[in-house]
Amino acid sequence: DSRGATEGLPTLTVTTILEDPYVMVRGAELEGYCMDLLRALAGMLRFQYRVRVVGDGQYGAVSASGNWSGMIGEILRKEADIAVAPLTVTSAREEVVSFTTPFLQTGIGILLRKDTVSQEMSFFHFLSPFSKETWTGLLFAYLLTCFCLFLVARLSPCEWNEPKSEENHFTFLNSLWFGAGALALQGVTPRPQALSVRVIAVVWWLFTLALLAAYIANFTALLSSGSEQLPIQTFEDLVKQRNLEFGTLEGSSTFYFFKNSKNPIHQMIYEYMEKRREHVLVKTYQEAVQRVMESNYAFIGESISQDLAAARHCNLVRAPELIGARGFGIATAQASPWTKPLSIAVLKLRELGDLDYLRNKWWESSCLRQSRDRWRPLEPPALGGLFLALGIGLALGIIAAVAELSNSSRHTAGTAKKSCCSVFIEEICTRLRIKEKARPGQETGKANA
Repeated sequence: DSRGATEGLPTLTVTTILEDPYVMVRGAELEGYCMDLLRALAGMLRFQYRVRVVGDGQYGAVSASGNWSGMIGEILRKEADIAVAPLTVTSAREEVVSFTTPFLQTGIGILLRKDTVSQEMSFFHFLSPFSKETWTGLLFAYLLTCFCLFLVARLSPCEWNEPKSEENHFTFLNSLWFGAGALALQGVTPRPQALSVRVIAVVWWLFTLALLAAYIANFTALLSSGSEQLPIQTFEDLVKQRNLEFGTLEGSSTFYFFKNSKNPIHQMIYEYMEKRREHVLVKTYQEAVQRVMESNYAFIGESISQDLAAARHCNLVRAPELIGARGFGIATAQASPWTKPLSIAVLKLRELGDLDYLRNKWWESSCLRQSRDRWRPLEPPALGGLFLALGIGLALGIIAAVAELSNSSRHTAGTAKKSCCSVFIEEICTRLRIKEKARPGQETGKANA
């Protein structure tokens, strides 16, 4: 594949590797992320280019004899001027070639098939739509509302007219039953008669209606998304399990990362892959993805490529842990005059937002959008307005009950020619079953009698 027919411009030989979505064959041409990047660089730096796919299909690794394979080897043998591909910048490669500023940042992750790591739903899976804090807040709101119903029903003369001769229907147990019935959208007795009690009842009904709608929606999303926690979260979990084989690309930077790492877990992963290298190491990235989809196999590789696989194949998922942060860079020969201009051009493309545009263009898919909207349990801030409305309603109900009792006490005080405050206090004590302490004058009169 060649570009740039303008005479007089320098022509660069570019080596690359076929890997979706970086470089792909479409008809008689090559296309992909790296091809778009190369086209943008050629336009900025004014050069022509001729693209060739690396002959041995390798990225670049040093053999026992000291010779380099893959794209790194072609640059060292001057078969190519630059390498534009998902080529990881490593210290070993940096010793023999030069790299530009990375155009993509990535790490090492674990690619899995969902059904090989799916967990059975827990016995209390129905509690998952809400967080623990939300359930605690709901329980507190339920008990507080039932207590307010009980209190207001005793204070309001419209609900309990004759506290000395009749029973109050809103006992505490009945109030608890009334609140539970509203949670289940069932009408229960006793039926409130006073305005104050009805205010609290209506607010509680609206609260439960919105809460149930949020619960049902979140529970449905939970069941459909299959977002239960994966049992393999880290590389340590991968080492401890025995159901899945795991490996990486043969001769890749990922393989040598584990080989050179001093981390005990990383050393165990390397020893496992080295002992079974004929069986667990794969030749190409496409082979790795196909093997993950068809067998009990976990692929260890570049996280950005795994994100693409999970976006293209909805039955694949990447484990949360990432290690070995690294970047993809353009490789050039040492002392090449193109290294610095290419680095500056990459930085300019990043500042202009062109690299982000290319990332979104070649990685976007329906599965990727679903992963962005991944289900999460509802936290208290998401329902904060609902709890606030309930609190305001409870306060209004209590204020209405006190107003009703004050109005009744004022009428009684005028008839009996007593102090309004004394009648109000007597009514509260009677309704709340509080024994009022006798005044000293009353005690003396009783003693004389």
